[in-house]
Amino acid sequence: MYRQHFGLSSAPLDKDSTSLWDDGKLAHLKERFDWLLQSPGIGLLTGEPGVGKTAALRHITRSLNPHRHQIIYTAESDFGRIDLYRSLARGLGLEPSYRRAYLWRDIKQRITELVQNRQLQPLWIIDESQNLPPEFFRDLPAFLNFAMDARDLLTVWLAGHPSLVSLLERAPYAALYSRIQVRVHLTPVLERERFAQLIGHALNTAGCTHTLLSDSGIEQLREASRGIPRQAGRILRNAMRLAVPKGLNHIPDDLLQRAIEEVR
Repeated sequence: MYRQHFGLSSAPLDKDSTSLWDDGKLAHLKERFDWLLQSPGIGLLTGEPGVGKTAALRHITRSLNPHRHQIIYTAESDFGRIDLYRSLARGLGLEPSYRRAYLWRDIKQRITELVQNRQLQPLWIIDESQNLPPEFFRDLPAFLNFAMDARDLLTVWLAGHPSLVSLLERAPYAALYSRIQVRVHLTPVLERERFAQLIGHALNTAGCTHTLLSDSGIEQLREASRGIPRQAGRILRNAMRLAVPKGLNHIPDDLLQRAIEEVR
């Protein structure tokens, strides 16, 4: 209803946004992402919940050539290590073996076949990686050992909360931590000018053709959302919903405050 009322083609700062705002950080991530595809290994992407980690990865992988890259995305990370490898096996088109030794053998044979015979680079993205079991972190270096550790064939991205960094720095995971080749951390958009640019871009790409928020309203939104795009989007969409029955084509500061209180 609010989209029709405001003449929007999409919801601002929603999951279906196809154009992401970038002040250079997304471009930096893409540069590091592309480099890791050329030199397979482990990448670590961290950031607070709602800061846009998954959206950024989705945006970047959308442009990959499916004839050159096979993407396996895993979000169900709060399971046992065997379940995770079985998920990878299914993503590679395999029927998972019951025993871990056979499961590893089959997966590694398929990865080797993809790279050597089909020139297809497998990419495994594990979201919410802070929930991965300790056994998986200890296993992963051995799993990534191909040809007596002479070749790197699989690119792995571990995406998770900032706590993931301190977790991997612990002594039991030293072997894994030493293999991490790329580290990228996304932060909330806390600066006033940058946040105003984020909101302006979100509204423009959603189809908004007029001024929706006052300068004080944008500042109000920045403080309430703590610069986190997901939270800002929730508040903004709720405020537009509240504006519809009032027949408003803009969002006054007092209505925005009501939207903030409802979201909280």
